[in-house]
Amino acid sequence: MHSPQHPDGDLPPVPETPAGLYRHYKGMLYEVVGTARHSETLEPMTVYRALYGERGLWVRPASMFAETVTIDGRARLRFEFVGPTTEPQ
Repeated sequence: MHSPQHPDGDLPPVPETPAGLYRHYKGMLYEVVGTARHSETLEPMTVYRALYGERGLWVRPASMFAETVTIDGRARLRFEFVGPTTEPQ
């Protein structure tokens, strides 16, 4: 696989996932750090940190981060925005 050839100024805009605190549908809190671009596909990726345990840094396709999932017959957001970041960096 090769990287798409795009001069820096010629890249398509990246839809941003708003920074802040989000609750995963399973109940745990995460902090969105920002939105990045996949180096090979240019797909927008949401970069986020767990606010529990080892506070691991994760990346997920932005479209998947924002999608609706069906749990026990009920549609809900995979990650629901709960407010601005208040956790120390």
